[in-house]
Amino acid sequence: MKKILFIFTTLLMLAACQNNQAPATANQDNKTATNDTISKETMQQNMQEVQAYLKECGAFFIATVDGDQPRVRPFGVSEIINDRLYIMTGKVKDVYKQMAKNGKFEICALKPNGSEWMRLSGTLVPDETLAVKEEFLNRNETLKSMYKADDDNMAVLYITDATARFFSFSAPERQVVF
Repeated sequence: MKKILFIFTTLLMLAACQNNQAPATANQDNKTATNDTISKETMQQNMQEVQAYLKECGAFFIATVDGDQPRVRPFGVSEIINDRLYIMTGKVKDVYKQMAKNGKFEICALKPNGSEWMRLSGTLVPDETLAVKEEFLNRNETLKSMYKADDDNMAVLYITDATARFFSFSAPERQVVF
């Protein structure tokens, strides 16, 4: 675990050093796009790309704010349901309380090869829809031992105003939005 955290920290520091590279691009063209300037189809493709990346990484780390202190925790599940990318946690956890107070977040996901990573930022919005919670649990059977869709603890949150930045030691930074 210490080795993984060391690699993760090193990669974050390297990513910060790479900010002087060429400008990020959206969808591999030469323009930077915003959520207002791209088609719904492209936004869905971008969301699916991010979801696939998170799944490939397995665990990913989400940063929240607790007063003036950043907090980072590992997460392992995300799902696209009803054209939204969701994560899930428990309402009794400090991370949920931080998300509810300030929905801004950043996720960092490192591929198993250790030389590619993604940083995803945006805003998290809680969704109390029972059908969404049930679908999330149906796709993640192991969570059923800890959560129930109607237990008033399970929290599903979807991502809005998302920007995903893809980094690699061997390629320029690339950016997509959804």
